[in-house]
Amino acid sequence: MRVISSIITEHNLWLVCLAAVVSLAGSIVTMRLLERALRADGLQRWGWLFQAACAGGSSVWCTHFIAILAYQPNAPVTFDPTLTVASLAVAIVGLALGFAIAATTRRTSTAIISGGVVGLTISLMHYVGMAAYHVSGIIGSSHAYVAASVMLSLVLAITALATATQVERSFAAPVAALAFALAILSQHFTAMAALSVIPFASDPTNATVFETMAVAIGGVALLIVGTGVASQMIDSRARNETTRRLHHMALNDPLTGLPNRTSFAERLDRELARAEEEGHELAVIGIDLNRFKEINDFRGHSAGDQALRIIASRLTDCVKNGEFIARIGGDEFAALKDFRDEDVLLDFLGRLEIALFEPFEIDDFRAAAGASIGVAVYPQDGLTAETLIGNSDLAMYRAKSELNTAVCFYESRLDEVARERQMLARELRLALELQQFDLHFQVQISVTHATICGYEVLLRWYHPERGLIPPLDFIPIAEESGAILEIGEWVLREACRRAAAWQIPHRIAVNLSPVQFSQPELPRLVHEILVETGLPASRLELEITESTIIADKTRALHILRQIKALGVTIALDDFGTGYSSFDTLRSFPFDKIKLDRLFMNEVETNPQTKAIVRAVLALGKSLEVPILAEGVETDNQLALLRREGCDEAQGYLLGRPGPHEEILPYDDIFALFETELTTKAAQSA
Repeated sequence: MRVISSIITEHNLWLVCLAAVVSLAGSIVTMRLLERALRADGLQRWGWLFQAACAGGSSVWCTHFIAILAYQPNAPVTFDPTLTVASLAVAIVGLALGFAIAATTRRTSTAIISGGVVGLTISLMHYVGMAAYHVSGIIGSSHAYVAASVMLSLVLAITALATATQVERSFAAPVAALAFALAILSQHFTAMAALSVIPFASDPTNATVFETMAVAIGGVALLIVGTGVASQMIDSRARNETTRRLHHMALNDPLTGLPNRTSFAERLDRELARAEEEGHELAVIGIDLNRFKEINDFRGHSAGDQALRIIASRLTDCVKNGEFIARIGGDEFAALKDFRDEDVLLDFLGRLEIALFEPFEIDDFRAAAGASIGVAVYPQDGLTAETLIGNSDLAMYRAKSELNTAVCFYESRLDEVARERQMLARELRLALELQQFDLHFQVQISVTHATICGYEVLLRWYHPERGLIPPLDFIPIAEESGAILEIGEWVLREACRRAAAWQIPHRIAVNLSPVQFSQPELPRLVHEILVETGLPASRLELEITESTIIADKTRALHILRQIKALGVTIALDDFGTGYSSFDTLRSFPFDKIKLDRLFMNEVETNPQTKAIVRAVLALGKSLEVPILAEGVETDNQLALLRREGCDEAQGYLLGRPGPHEEILPYDDIFALFETELTTKAAQSA
């Protein structure tokens, strides 16, 4: 009762209300700042703790002095400036210490200690402030109320800190702020109830002056609180902006700005639910750029990135309401279109084709990427997102294989072949890891001398369920998927390793895929493998086709010269098919020309084919480049090659491809084999 009567009879109630407002507002800001500090770490935590201590200390100090100015002792009053400033320092430093303790751990004991420090700080600040308060009169004090004021501040401050440290609970900050405000107010007014003043004179200080001072202090307090609020708002805005950016980065492709695969999956789920609810159709459209890899390989990644940005911008411009497009991979895009009329879908596909097929310019280079587009429609082509995406991919692969068709709709009967290729591509990625590949070797002989001069290395895939899979079935898939790079490196390394262990130093010939040859680091890789395996460079021959080098002759010539500088020989494979231009033979430093097996198949029955074979062999002699004939299967073919002066031959007549163990070049095996070859050569002569 004494506390309440003291507030009512001995205080200016307007200023008491102002003190309460300042205390509550300051407490809310202080606890919010403390919560932010507890969630932060490192230097940020200490920065927020400093702000919380400044806001809290200022709130305690301002509440005290507004409330003390509200006190009406009916006697002259003065303030000691030194102690007044010291009381503010006590409040800020004490709260900083208490908050720092609270930030160390989340234990209950820590919260009690930190709350105790904060409670004692509130009391100490009050009594230092009261020491600065000089009244012209006899001052009495009740020790019981003094003790009660200290206990109240301790209990309520401990409650505030114990609650504030539970940052994971939504009510923590508001409840802690209320407890902190009550700690300040209850301590002050209980301590004031302990005070009694018998004035020496009846000339009290001008009340108007005190009211003005109180309002000024309140204004400063609210300014300090406002600064804390502004800081919190700025941080909140910054965090929201960071969250927004992270969300945008998580759902959008950084290169093109289009939605990414995750965003596409989320949108597809929503659109499927809406299509089911509203009963309309939904087209899932897969898009794969046809010539993007060429741009990337021959113009560099920066040109490829620029091409993607141009295409993405065009696709964005052609999209209308209810349409959605995303980049889901390197050169793959996907689109969604809900429709009730098929003409609406066809209009959208037409706009996509225009955007994808229109030529564009990058620096001085003009190109048109083109695309293969596959369409699967809900509900007839699938009911789930996974099924629709898979079926649109199958239709897209069919569009890629059909030269004059850009858009294909999913057809289960036609797309089973593509599904099989997809399954084979997935299994191909695991084949190397599961050691399903092996190398076979086919002998190459000198027609003139009837001696073995080397072996061609051939890749074989032994699938545990499908059995032996022919290279023609899986090599194109490996090239499309990019798996050929890892597989080709394994073939080259394994072939060199095995050949290096042979007792007789025969040469090995290894085929290079166009995808491998397009890699600028190929010469370095060849050098590393030769050093690693110990195979002399002169025993390695790399075979390439003319189509491999025709796209960028300058770049190809540079790579070939680097490889030849290592001492490795280069053979032109499959000569007589494809381009087979004389300019290629003139421009590139080939060490051997391999005549394609197709000519051997007809050389005995077709006069034109026989004439071509003779011409190629004569060309080789003129260029002083050895010719190797592939596909020799009969004695007559071998006899013809011998008469026409062919240098080397390879085929089933001379030796079928076999595992490494069957052709190990020990002296006795080779002596027997070379005797057989000599006999055949003599008979054919």
